[in-house]
Amino acid sequence: MPELTALSPEILLHVAKTLGVPLHGLAATIALLDEGGTVPFIARYRKEATGNLDEVQIRAIEEKLAYFRELEDRRKSVLASIEEQGKLTPELKARIEATLEKSELEDLYLPYKPKRRTKATIAREKGLDPLAQYLWAQVPAELALNELAATFVDPEKGVNTVDEALEGARHILAEMISETAEFRKALRQMMHDEGVVTSRKVMDAVDEQEKFKMYYDYREPAAKIPSHRMLAIRRGESENILYFLIELEPARAIAWLKSQVLREPGDWAPQLDLAVEDCWTRLLNSSIQTEIRLELKKRADLDAIKVFRENLQNLLLAAPAGQIGVLGVDPGIRTGCKLAVVDQTGTFLEHSVIYPQKGDTAGAARTLKTLIERHNVKAIAIGNGTASRETESFVRDFLRAEKLDSVFSVVVNESGASIYSASDIARAEFPDLDLTVRGAISIARRLQDPLAELVKLDPKSIGVGQYQHDVDQKQLQGSLETVIESCVNRVGVELNTASWALLRYVAGITERTAQKIVEHRNLNGRFTSRRQLTDVSGIGPKTFEQAAGFLRIRGAQNPLDMTAVHPESYPVVEQIASLLGVAVEQIIREPQLLEKIEKDRIAAGVYTLNDILEELRKPGRDPRDQFVAPAFKDDVREISDLQPGMKLEGVVTNVTKFGAFVDVGVHQDGLVHVSELSNRYVQDPSDVVKVGQIVKVQVINADAKTKRIALSMKALMGPAPAPPGHRPQRTQPPQANLDDRLAALSSKWKVR
Repeated sequence: MPELTALSPEILLHVAKTLGVPLHGLAATIALLDEGGTVPFIARYRKEATGNLDEVQIRAIEEKLAYFRELEDRRKSVLASIEEQGKLTPELKARIEATLEKSELEDLYLPYKPKRRTKATIAREKGLDPLAQYLWAQVPAELALNELAATFVDPEKGVNTVDEALEGARHILAEMISETAEFRKALRQMMHDEGVVTSRKVMDAVDEQEKFKMYYDYREPAAKIPSHRMLAIRRGESENILYFLIELEPARAIAWLKSQVLREPGDWAPQLDLAVEDCWTRLLNSSIQTEIRLELKKRADLDAIKVFRENLQNLLLAAPAGQIGVLGVDPGIRTGCKLAVVDQTGTFLEHSVIYPQKGDTAGAARTLKTLIERHNVKAIAIGNGTASRETESFVRDFLRAEKLDSVFSVVVNESGASIYSASDIARAEFPDLDLTVRGAISIARRLQDPLAELVKLDPKSIGVGQYQHDVDQKQLQGSLETVIESCVNRVGVELNTASWALLRYVAGITERTAQKIVEHRNLNGRFTSRRQLTDVSGIGPKTFEQAAGFLRIRGAQNPLDMTAVHPESYPVVEQIASLLGVAVEQIIREPQLLEKIEKDRIAAGVYTLNDILEELRKPGRDPRDQFVAPAFKDDVREISDLQPGMKLEGVVTNVTKFGAFVDVGVHQDGLVHVSELSNRYVQDPSDVVKVGQIVKVQVINADAKTKRIALSMKALMGPAPAPPGHRPQRTQPPQANLDDRLAALSSKWKVR
């Protein structure tokens, strides 16, 4: 392991205070991370050491640790560079060593940073630096300024007049002002707090669908602009349709700078005023603006990634239908509906094709009945692509006609299924099958266990992000990987049925190790004990420690192998069994026995013991919700079937900062604008709805031509209860409210 940068006590105190975590817990977490501990493992099995820090806190520590180690490494190189130049004073060194911000460190380094040839550089080459220093010092000399400047006139050096000498000195002053850390920091804050993001349409730019129309002449304070609008403007700029600036009143910035630069009255004042104006116009405005643009992008990226993370987490943790036989249907018209059957473990059994949309309903029914009876199918999963509602209607009619009450059908979101079908994972798993059959298998498995199937996809292809291609891709990928890792380890993984694509997200297990586990399983048969993991090539004590608690083995020799109890804690469970006078197996069967236990007699930490007891009460319990299928209306299949006022049930498919998109079964998601989510004020839509949630909505408006559907949840809630002492105020007529909302919805839809 490479040598890790140690952090000073001052930085550790700063991180502890910023994150609101105890210093001892912070130090313990850093030590565990440095030892190769994974976040899920530390959060679950090292609570005694960390003081019960949760996964969110530990990930925040991990991020801060990376930030400050990068800062420390950069600090060392900055100090070395300045010292090499012979310009490192004790005061400057102290300031550099004290800073806790990368931007401030770069501001301090800026005057000493190697740079291209500038106007100030040229002026210094002409020998004008002493004149600039005189102006900066603002201490009277024996000579008047013009007389002093005349002494710097030297045609051989290119200084032909007093004015040229003063101009060169001002160039040096402008650069000095622009490189003063305190000035940059204050002006950066001023532009952030008071600046206005201003976007305009590029002359002669073609925006055929007018996606960016609302931004053709748009202004919004930089401090308040939400992420989705910032990302929309940036996308418009990248497509050469918009350009944008961050405008700050020049007089405001220049006046503040003059107040800082001009300390004493004198004949230098006009020159300093001119230097300040030149500095702001030529150097600082564009430089600070670039920094704020980058800061706004980072802020927008973070917000968009946060939305994506939350949506992905909710999707991955969607309720599984469980271990039942499923028939997956990839709907189609011309090429027919591809069918694929998987057994209760997700193993592919058989595939076929039916053509109900071409009139062969009798043949399609026979095929369905044969597959259902042959493989004990309990559910039919229908992809939500082309012809899904027609296919769903046919399947429901078939189930009613055949009186197959024990079989249910449900429409499954198939986003990314086609990408999976053509992926290396799918080709390796089903090399001899057609792409569409692989898609039907994926649809079936998504119903059984969304998490196990969705981990095979690049999360960006699942379709729950907002401006996902516009944000920092490395940061997005890393963030989404942590979400998947968190979800996989929260649920746990069945060691004998999991694909390597799922196993690679178990704490401590790499992609290569996951593949070796599957290879070992294929060669030697199912695992009967967690300890057998150590027989797999590449799994040593550390990997086993990190992974074992998150792996489940049904029917294992030791019943604890199907629980979240870590093998290192098996002696604790055996002590509990001994105190109760029963076998461990009996505790698993009769968890009510645990009510008799005296905790103070057990040799284990409080947090660890509580977790063990909680797990033994519900051994191997899946933390996800109970599966419930949404009920779409049979007579609503197309946008044209929707009428204002119609009440429907739907599934939330995406949550953004401006509202939630809901699938009501018409091939086009409808938008519940944030103003229509609740009868109370909603600041963040994710506080009200989550991806995968079944909701009831009312249609506000549906336009088949533009494929826009406006929905409301608020309309079905009634008026919000009035606070005590509230006096009702007059509001504008309902139709005006509706028009305003539709106008807002329309503007939001144009940039997605």
